[in-house]
Amino acid sequence: MKIIPIGTGSAFTMENYQTNLLVEQNGKRLLIDAGGDVRFALRAQGLSYKDIDAVYLTHLHADHLGGIEYLAFTSYFDPTVSPMALFGHQRILEDAWNSSLRGGLRSIQGKVVGLSDYFNVLPLSDNGAFDWQGIRFDIVQSVHIMDGYSIVPSYGLMIHVPGTDKKLYYTADGQFAPAQIQDFYNQADLIIQDCETAPFKSGVHAHYDELKMLSPDTKKKMILIHYQDNILLDGIAKSQERAAKDGFKGFADRFKEIKL
Repeated sequence: MKIIPIGTGSAFTMENYQTNLLVEQNGKRLLIDAGGDVRFALRAQGLSYKDIDAVYLTHLHADHLGGIEYLAFTSYFDPTVSPMALFGHQRILEDAWNSSLRGGLRSIQGKVVGLSDYFNVLPLSDNGAFDWQGIRFDIVQSVHIMDGYSIVPSYGLMIHVPGTDKKLYYTADGQFAPAQIQDFYNQADLIIQDCETAPFKSGVHAHYDELKMLSPDTKKKMILIHYQDNILLDGIAKSQERAAKDGFKGFADRFKEIKL
């Protein structure tokens, strides 16, 4: 199993690509999220929609969902490719169609279409899991934002590394909430952690200064991702040195495989 970030940046990055991960196994590829610039990120890797076999959606923000229309239309009109599998929590997939995708994707001449006309839709329930190419993925809910008094969740993944007893926890986007997810940190052998690095705290993502307060045992297995462009200003190497001094495993580096 290989995990390669085809982007490591925040939603509004101008020097990077938005955070989307590519999982490779048995010659197949699963995208974890498909942000609005995913077609460019794939092209930079020498890939296209033809090389994607499945997609998992963590939540509905455009930097994670905005490239779905590209994947849908290009594969739909290409008779040489089979429909991609589309995994996600049932509520995420329903809202994705009704609130984000329907306006564009219903534009098929002479047909009334839905999400299942483009993808092999495989919805998941609370505490659900799916198997893809011999890899087990457990979905892990966390709080992204509060919409008034209601939680707007993001669904990360606990990934079971095939052939081992090791686990990789991808938080996806979420607020700093160690009391909520410390058990998942403890379970994991490696953590890919959402981390904003702006001079201010948005309250929408865990911030670097907050994550520094975590225990050394947690930080040493944590790779930081979804960061702002300031991490790249002096080169990723200097930022890696800073992260190491603060006890982290480091920052995710675009196009470089993440290894346990």
